[in-house]
Amino acid sequence: MKTLVILGSGGRLGAALARGYAQETRVIGFNHSQLDLANPQAIESALGALEFDALVNCAALTNVDYCETHREEAFAINAQAAGQIGAICARKKARCIHISTDYVFDGAKNTPYLETDEALPLSVYGESKRQGEIELLQSSPDHLAARVAWVFGPDRPSFVDQILKRALETDQLQAIGDKWSTPTSTQDLVEWLRPLLWEHRVGGLMHLTQSGACTWQEYGQFALDRAWEAGLPLKGRTVGFQAMASLAAFVAKRPVHTVLSTQRFAALTGQTPRCWQEAVAEYVRGWKPTV
Repeated sequence: MKTLVILGSGGRLGAALARGYAQETRVIGFNHSQLDLANPQAIESALGALEFDALVNCAALTNVDYCETHREEAFAINAQAAGQIGAICARKKARCIHISTDYVFDGAKNTPYLETDEALPLSVYGESKRQGEIELLQSSPDHLAARVAWVFGPDRPSFVDQILKRALETDQLQAIGDKWSTPTSTQDLVEWLRPLLWEHRVGGLMHLTQSGACTWQEYGQFALDRAWEAGLPLKGRTVGFQAMASLAAFVAKRPVHTVLSTQRFAALTGQTPRCWQEAVAEYVRGWKPTV
């Protein structure tokens, strides 16, 4: 049985991967408390003597506004650690997949971004994640940086959970209606990453999201419609428009349009990601409110 290391195993995607691959591989997970990616010595100590066949790095500093005012920490975790982890994997001849983000783009393109499009991040978070891609691929061109967006799943709350919970409590609901990307299911990511780990060991960049595009407002409205159909006792059934520029609490600049093309993945694997509506509807059907 092959051994797979998952960094960030306590997070939304990492937990889904650990659960999804447990029957077919020996999974070794490290969560934040077990491995501090800001500490190079800790990384070497944890991974240097470990024998494994593949590693997926889901760990990152993802608070966009926090990164904006903590540049050094963001680059240590999102960039330098990615390069160090890539170098350790290359030394061991182990497959390495690093999870990246749509925030490497400036959002100025109004059609889906290809892997070959120039990355022009607007924020420290985006800059640090882009630098992580560069340092990863410098450690070995055989490694893969997989860009994802708007990830949701059962292991940790995300936007869809928040809007459903609010709708049970109030009819005053708003979401950003002038920013576009694509909701992406962790359950689907488990299936997409499997062939990239073991069968199609390509390197470089890969975009992995559902098909289609929406705003946060459209995403929230779709989720509420499906929840109402499923019989949830919602107090709120309509998500109002909110302009991104109206959110004064935002410190970092956000890209407006970061829809990603998955053409490379489809051409390689023969799999076309299902539309975001199908994935979200499935998730909402099984959703239950938590205390």
